[in-house]
Amino acid sequence: MPPKNKTATPAGTSKGKGKAAAGVEQEKGSGSGKLKAATSINVRHILCEKYSKKEEALAKLREGVKFDEVAREFSEDKARQGGSLGWKTRGSLIAEFEKAAYELEPSTTANPKYAEVKTREGYHILMVEGRK
Repeated sequence: MPPKNKTATPAGTSKGKGKAAAGVEQEKGSGSGKLKAATSINVRHILCEKYSKKEEALAKLREGVKFDEVAREFSEDKARQGGSLGWKTRGSLIAEFEKAAYELEPSTTANPKYAEVKTREGYHILMVEGRK
């Protein structure tokens, strides 16, 4: 695995400016063209049935709480190990979730780059830890 480029953090994704990283707006543009194609991703998520609970979880992330800690506290999913879903291949996830996940840059739980998406399961906040 090649070393991660720590200088590739896009503007607006710092802890204090979570709004830029929180939306799925990025997927509408061509801004994700620098990501290499991947056939699998290592993904984590926070699943909430109610919009208000998802907003509480987002507030914690914006305050700088680690993604896995927020997942343990707020996620209503069985993936209680910090929201880890593990390595997932294309076609194995709900379409809306997969589209958002494959457009995210890999990041860490301490400084996550995340997206939000609504599926039939509820409201997801997701991040990607690796791509291959």
